Amino acid sequence: MNYWLMKSEPEVFSITDLQQQGKTIWDGVRNYQARNFLRQMQPGDLAFFYHSNTNPPGIAGLMRVVTTGIDDPTQFDLNSIYFDPKSTPESPRWQTVVVEFVETFDQSILLSTLRQEFNPEELMVVRTGNRLSVMPVSLAVANKILAMRCSIPTNNY
Repeated sequence: MNYWLMKSEPEVFSITDLQQQGKTIWDGVRNYQARNFLRQMQPGDLAFFYHSNTNPPGIAGLMRVVTTGIDDPTQFDLNSIYFDPKSTPESPRWQTVVVEFVETFDQSILLSTLRQEFNPEELMVVRTGNRLSVMPVSLAVANKILAMRCSIPTNNY
């Protein structure tokens, strides 16, 4: 099993939305490096759900990869902001996964806390200017994050 971190703006799609839906296709990724990470995912992998472009940003919960190797349907949708005129059903450029809800953390693990605990080589999301929406997380870092979700000091909030 591998671990990942996947970002979403909570106004667009939040951990609460995923909890209500149970599972969803993770569509709209339009960065080649992030797409390549999506292609590496396997069913059963776990992903940290990160709320981005919000105040404060942070890891809000956990989800599991259910299905992999799916052509992102938004690339073919003329009405989608993610439409890609260079993609065709015969030669799609964008693949994605289906994820399912696992848990919401009692308190988000804020980016400021992550920066105190990890350096940019350990956890890509703490890199200044990092805009990648999907990234791998090592087992050691994932285990530390999972332990942190149970022991976050409340005075940081």
